Formats: sequence, C-alpha cells, structure tokens
Amino acid sequence: MVKRKIIIASHNKLAFGMKETLGYITGDVSHVVEISAYLDNTPVDEAIKASLADVSADDEVIILTDLLGGSVNQAFFPYLNHEHFHVITGMNLPVLMSLALQPTNTYLDAATIHQAIAEAREQLIYVNDFVAAMAVDDDDDE
Repeated sequence: MVKRKIIIASHNKLAFGMKETLGYITGDVSHVVEISAYLDNTPVDEAIKASLADVSADDEVIILTDLLGGSVNQAFFPYLNHEHFHVITGMNLPVLMSLALQPTNTYLDAATIHQAIAEAREQLIYVNDFVAAMAVDDDDDE
C-alpha cells in the first residue's frame, strides 16, 4: 500500500475551495493538504516545507497548482527531482478528483497522470455550443 499525499496549492483561497469541494463529493480528504498562499505572512516555501514534514522517501506526493510559472508553482520546482513527486498545474476539480480517487496499491505512473489530465481537459466545454449542438441533434431525430 502506497502512502499518498495530495497537496493543492494556489494563490489566495482557490486551494481551500478545491479541498472543501473534493471533501464534499468524495468524503475523505485526510490525505489532502491545501496551501492558500499569500493570505498571511507565511512564505510559500515555509508552507511547502511544513506540508512535507511527514513525508518519507517512500511516500508519493501529488501536487496540484493553479498557474504554470506562477510563484506557487515555481516554489515546487526544487522537489521535481524527488522520486514519486508529481507536479501538475492548471488544476481543475475533475483532475483533482481523478487523482484523489486512484487506488493506492501501487505508485502512479506518468501514463495514469497524463490520462487524468487529458480526461480533465475534456471537461472544459463551452456550454453554449454544447447545448446548441444537442438541440441540432434533437432536431435531426425528429
């Protein structure tokens, strides 16, 4: 059994909201930590170190950040060389849910993470066009 920790990190309160919503939908968020950066005087680096204090070399850490190249995202760059550390940016709820619900009987591989990202991208839809296309399909059926 793999000990997996998920860290959701963002500017302001996005990470807090993502964790709360994940908990509402899935129930268990005991393995999830949120870092809401710049709400107080705690430097992001210190918040990251605190969130990793209980992580051992054999643990897996999934990190989701809000903006590629943003200060929160960049603060995780020093950890990219750690085995079983995965950093994903541009987070949304579908990718968070997909990764949070992965079985812990083995470490996640890059293919699984890429698949979760691809599936989450498919959830980004311009609903106006989606509904219009559905209406056209309904007209074709008549």
